[in-house]
Amino acid sequence: MNYIKLGNTGLDISRIGLGMMSFGKPGSENGLFPWAKDFEEAKPIFKQAIELGINYFDTANIYQLGTSEEVTGKLIHHFGLDRDDIVVATKVKMDMRPGRPNGGGLSRKAIISEIDKSLKRLQLDYVDLYTIHRLDPLTPMEEIMEALHDVVKSGKVRYLGASSMFAWQFERMQNLADREGWTKFVAVQNHYNLIYREEEREMIPLCVDRQVAITPWSPLAGGRLAHPWNTITDRVRCDEVSKWVWDSTNDLDQVVINNVEAMAAERGISMAKLSLVWMLSKPGITAPIIGTTAEHHIVEAVAALAITLTEEEITLLEAPYVTHPVLGMM
Repeated sequence: MNYIKLGNTGLDISRIGLGMMSFGKPGSENGLFPWAKDFEEAKPIFKQAIELGINYFDTANIYQLGTSEEVTGKLIHHFGLDRDDIVVATKVKMDMRPGRPNGGGLSRKAIISEIDKSLKRLQLDYVDLYTIHRLDPLTPMEEIMEALHDVVKSGKVRYLGASSMFAWQFERMQNLADREGWTKFVAVQNHYNLIYREEEREMIPLCVDRQVAITPWSPLAGGRLAHPWNTITDRVRCDEVSKWVWDSTNDLDQVVINNVEAMAAERGISMAKLSLVWMLSKPGITAPIIGTTAEHHIVEAVAALAITLTEEEITLLEAPYVTHPVLGMM
């Protein structure tokens, strides 16, 4: 395993992050990811990850309505991981109590309440990275940044992160924190992969310039970049989120995916591995977050660290891409 600093900090994280979204209480009645693996099913996958040196685990309060955090905490304790060796990230913003006042969002009330609930589910005293799970347009940025600063100063959070938003919004929030002496974001978890590269226009150059870590979500586009076009997997059959995010651009994406399939066959490696090798070659990319439901997915992801692409291969992979509408700013 290779390790890298989280942006302009001294924190070491593995170059592959394990997305804990894949774990939790299964079933559509329990959240947006009915294919999630429960604790017993998650154990061999998590074990494989830690044996390969992964130390960065990313979850969110909304994943399977909190049960992803619960499984994450159980796994950490079950395997007796040294808390000082691992990096645990979770997120806040999405609606945890639909239809009820203050059920979600980034108000001071929500942020301070939800960190305590997350820590209880994780069975931890603190999280290393606390990420706002998109921007809350109904709460002033000043209120968000001050509340986040306060949870850092309380000792419950070590570092702050943001997720998909426009570059001007991110820069404004950073400037507010800088002006007021509040804690700034050190990482951005954005929507980036071979079929969605709009982040290359503004957000990625901004992060590189500001030394902010980039930890992309869905580097394999929900599995689309791991299989030939129109492959029907168990996840595809029930994953409504992926359909919502990517189905509207199918006509733009098929040629990119076909191109990945052809080069992977020529290279003698899987499409998933090739897509990750491309991702890891891009400027500023710190650690892609890999969601997985099988041990061999982890093995492939880590193996991608040992492969390099030529400039010609990178150009060929990127050539079919055309401008996309903005996606993922929920």
